[in-house]
Amino acid sequence: MSKRIALVGMPNTGKSTLFNRLTGAGARVGNWPGLTVELLSARLLLGDAMVELVDLPGLHNLHGFSEDEQVARHFIETQPLNGILVVLNTTQLERQLALVLQLQSLNLPMLLALNMADEAHHLGIRVDTAMLQERLGMPVRLISAKHGHGVPELKQTLVDWLRANPKPMQASANALSNDDAIEHAVDELIGKSLHIPACLSPTHSDRIDHFLLHPWLGIPLFLLLMLGVFQVVYGIGAPLQGGLAWLLNAAKTHWFSPLLVGLPAWASSFLLEGLYDGIGTVMSFLPIIVVFFLAMAVVEDSGYLARAAFLMDALMARLGLDGRAFVMQLMGFGCNVPAMMGTRVIRSRTQRIAAMMMIPFSLCSARLQVFLFFTSAVFSPRAAPWVLFSLYVISFVLAFFTAWILRGRSRRAIDPLLMELPPYRLPTLAALIRQSFRESSHFLRQAGGFIILGVALVWFLTHFPFNVAPASHATLAGHLASWMEPLFTPLGIDQLLSIALLFGFVAKEVVIGALAVIYGAGGDQLSGLLAQRLDWMQAYSFMLFTLIYTPCLSALVTLRRESGSRRIMWASVAWSLSIAWLLSFAFYQTARALFH
Repeated sequence: MSKRIALVGMPNTGKSTLFNRLTGAGARVGNWPGLTVELLSARLLLGDAMVELVDLPGLHNLHGFSEDEQVARHFIETQPLNGILVVLNTTQLERQLALVLQLQSLNLPMLLALNMADEAHHLGIRVDTAMLQERLGMPVRLISAKHGHGVPELKQTLVDWLRANPKPMQASANALSNDDAIEHAVDELIGKSLHIPACLSPTHSDRIDHFLLHPWLGIPLFLLLMLGVFQVVYGIGAPLQGGLAWLLNAAKTHWFSPLLVGLPAWASSFLLEGLYDGIGTVMSFLPIIVVFFLAMAVVEDSGYLARAAFLMDALMARLGLDGRAFVMQLMGFGCNVPAMMGTRVIRSRTQRIAAMMMIPFSLCSARLQVFLFFTSAVFSPRAAPWVLFSLYVISFVLAFFTAWILRGRSRRAIDPLLMELPPYRLPTLAALIRQSFRESSHFLRQAGGFIILGVALVWFLTHFPFNVAPASHATLAGHLASWMEPLFTPLGIDQLLSIALLFGFVAKEVVIGALAVIYGAGGDQLSGLLAQRLDWMQAYSFMLFTLIYTPCLSALVTLRRESGSRRIMWASVAWSLSIAWLLSFAFYQTARALFH
C-alpha cells in the first residue's frame, strides 16, 4: 500500500525549502506568502518504504477561503494520509501554534518541525521541545531547512513515525474546532514551552527596514536596487556572452561548415543559417540569463521582495487591488504562466481578473533575452543598463495603468494583506546555484521546442521559393512583410523585424532565433548587422513593442483557463496590441521630431 504524507504550514515558514531538502525536487522557493499554489509532490525513500510527500499551498488556518487555502484544506480532508508533517517558524510560534491545534481536530497522525531554529537561537528564543511534545502528543523536532541542521534527525523520526502509522487514514469530518478553546490552549502552550526575552533588541533587519521600508525612501531605493542588479548583469554577463558567441562562431567555421560541404545548398543553408545560427544565437545569451537569475535569487532569498510587496500595498489599494497582486507581478518577471496561476491567492474574482490582466506586461525572461541582445548590439555599455531599466519601469507603469482602468469593476472591499516579513538572510551559495540552474534549465526546456520549430519555419518562409534571393520580397516572408508594412513603418520597424514579431506571438524566445535566420547571421555578426541597419530610436521602438504586445501562446492559454473566459483572453490580446502600437508610435514619431 502506498504511503503519503502532507507537508503543511503557513506561508513563509520554509516549507518548500524543507520539501526540496528532503526530496531533492525543484520546488520553487521564495520569501513571500502564497508562492506555492499547486500541489507539488515527490517520492522519497524513508527506511524501507517509498513515500509520496505532497507540498500543499500555505494556509493560515482551516477557516481560510482563498483558493489556495481551500485547495489545501480539501486535500487534507479528502485524501487518505499516513500523516501530516507540519512546518512552523520557530521565531513566530505564538502566532502559528493555533494551526497545529486546528489540524489536530482532523484526527490524523502529526509530526511538528520547528524550522528556522538557528534564527530563534540568535534572538534568544528557547523552545522546550520535550514539554511541547508531551502537551501536543506528537513528535517535535528543531531544524534549519536552509542549512540542513536537524534534517537527518527529522528523516529518522519520519521513518519511526511511519512504522507506527503504516496505514493511510481519512481525516475526521469535523475539522473545525472552537476558536476560543484553541486560543486558550495556545496561550497555555506558549507559557509552558516557549521562552522569549522580555525585550528583544533591535535586529539587523529592523535597522535595515528603517530605510528600505521608509514611506518616502522605500520605493526609490527599490528602483535603485533593481538598477544595480542590471548593472551587475551586464558587467558580468556581457563578457561571458561574448566569449560563448565567439566559441559558437569558431565551431561553425572550423567544424560544422566543413562537415556539410557535400550536402545540397538548401540543406546546408537550412542546417547552418537556419538551425545553427538561430539556436546558437539564442544559446549565446544563456550566460547573461544565468547571471540575471543568480542576481534575482540573491534579492529574492534575502527576504527583500516580501518588503517590495509590503511597500506597494498602499498603491495597489488605490488601484482596487492589494500587495498580493504586486507579488504576482514580480513573479511574472520569471514567467507569466506561473504568475497567472498564483493569482489564486486573491479571493475576489474581479480583483483576480484585474491581476491577471496586469501580469502580461511583466518583463518575463523570454522578453529579457530579446532586450539583452538589442541593448548589447545597438547601445553603449554605459547606456545599456539604463535602457533595460527603463523597460522595467514601463512594464510596471503599464501594469498599474491597466489595474487603474479596471479598478471600478470590483465593489468588494480590499482584503488586508497579512504578511510575515522574514528577517534578512544571506542566501547560501549552494541554494543560489541550484535556483539559478533550475530557472535557466526551466527556460531552456520551455523554450527549446518553440525555438527549433520557430527557426525552421522562419527559414522556410525566408527561402521559399528556393529560386529567389533569401529574405527578399519574392519569398513568402517578403509577401507577409509587404502586407504588414503600413502597420509597422510608422513605428520604425522594418519588414524584416516585423516578420520576427509575427513569430513572437507564439513565443518571445523565437524572436532572436528568427532574426538570425532572416539576416543569415548569428552571434556577433547579427549584432553588427543590427547596429548598422538600426538607429537607437528604431531599436527602442522595437523593444517597446515587444515588451507590450501579446504574451506568448502559453500565457494566453493559462489566462483562458484561469479566468474561465475566452472573452477575457481576447480582451487582454486586444488591449496589449493597442497599447503596444500606440506607445511605440508615440515614442518613435516624437523621437524623430526631436532628434532629427
